[in-house]
Amino acid sequence: MIDKADVGLIGLAVMGCNLVLNLEDHGYRVAVFNRTVERVDEFLDDAGASRSIIGTHSLDSFVAALEKPRKIIAMIKAGAPVDALLDALLPLLDPGDIVVDGGNSLFTDTERRVARAAEDGIHYLGIGISGGEEGARFGPSMMPGGSLEAWDRVKDMLEDIAAVAQGEPCATWLGPGGSGHFVKMVHNGIEYGDMQVIAEAYDIMRRGFGMTPAEMQPVFAEWNRGRLDSFLIEITADIMGTTDDDGEPLVDIVLDAAGQKGTGKWTVIASMEESAPATLVAEAVYARIISENVEERIAAGTVLGTMVRPIEGERARLIADLEDALYASKIVSYAQGFMLFAAASEQHEWSLDPGTIASLWRSGAIIRSQFLNEITTAFRVRPGLPSLMIDSFFAEALLVAEPGWRRTVTRALEAGVPIPAYASALSFFDGYRSPRLPANLIQAQRDSFGAHTYERVDRPRGEFFHSDWSTDHGRDEGEGAPS
Repeated sequence: MIDKADVGLIGLAVMGCNLVLNLEDHGYRVAVFNRTVERVDEFLDDAGASRSIIGTHSLDSFVAALEKPRKIIAMIKAGAPVDALLDALLPLLDPGDIVVDGGNSLFTDTERRVARAAEDGIHYLGIGISGGEEGARFGPSMMPGGSLEAWDRVKDMLEDIAAVAQGEPCATWLGPGGSGHFVKMVHNGIEYGDMQVIAEAYDIMRRGFGMTPAEMQPVFAEWNRGRLDSFLIEITADIMGTTDDDGEPLVDIVLDAAGQKGTGKWTVIASMEESAPATLVAEAVYARIISENVEERIAAGTVLGTMVRPIEGERARLIADLEDALYASKIVSYAQGFMLFAAASEQHEWSLDPGTIASLWRSGAIIRSQFLNEITTAFRVRPGLPSLMIDSFFAEALLVAEPGWRRTVTRALEAGVPIPAYASALSFFDGYRSPRLPANLIQAQRDSFGAHTYERVDRPRGEFFHSDWSTDHGRDEGEGAPS
């Protein structure tokens, strides 16, 4: 009798293949299936002879190869393909079986699928997985949400294959429903922001300071030895030092059109729905959209001119200020991301723990960094912290970085180098700490043209008033209901 598999995996693209090998390394027998069945045989040939991987060529044979209760991981494209798989798979399963969606599914889709599977007694987990192909192979960061009973049954297996940070596996159940995929979505949004603030530093050095990639390489390498120590800074230093066959910087021949798969947009949409500003992520998404219009930008430059003036000054001082701008903007971006977690957790009754989320990203994840240790500590010391920006460590860091941050923004704007992330982060920093904002005028305008009412600074919150602004300059019409 052939031994059954401990777990099954569907979807043998790069991430799926590497997860299978990771599972096998940790002693698990894995059954595999792929919609294009030829890929199964190709993978088995590439992996070499192994008694721990069972190739199957139909969903029926795949399901039959699994030990009951079955554990199935799907690593397929998000959206309609997941629903199509469930349509075919769920009728083959028994109550108590577990389905794990390890792709980048929209969290609302996961919420729906959790409920659908539960109708048949099937446990469903939506797990965000970060780390790319290397992480999948040797230890990713995993963000599980959905059925707690399912998590309890796959916990040991997933902790075995996860990355580890300070002795803690980077895989912990976060909450019910679509919470895991929500956390992964925001992780990806923050990743967009991290990449944008690094790109803006590169652009300022390139066009403002007139530096070559070879000159930038030691700057990024030095930053990676300090407070900006992170995977993304590390690979940026590597990129700056990479040349083509002719010895020219390879980055210089890469077309300046950045792609995206949607998770950044989803983060911005969710931030609007939850009334939690994610302004830096939004600017990062819009920067990618602008970059895609290459021909239109070139044409616009011929009409409007392309103005980039050299930024003068001692290079070491300019670079130090630039580091301050990058670091401070990064703090703001993460603060906004965790404010979004708090708003969504309350709205969806997820009880997300910010310290746990930060701890999962410290290793394995694309945004892994030394910086995340400080975030983990901040939320573990003060779980109800409303914003990272008022934590003592980060507040001091922002105030120390502020002068260099402002000088960098001013220099870039005067030089004509676009810095949407740095500028929006600085504006958020100023707005967040302002006791008085011009929203009083906006509310007065709303009341003037639409009788939307307003509150008063000399009366308790929750009392609303309407005035006739056009005839007697604000004669109070008394209390009214907000509109």
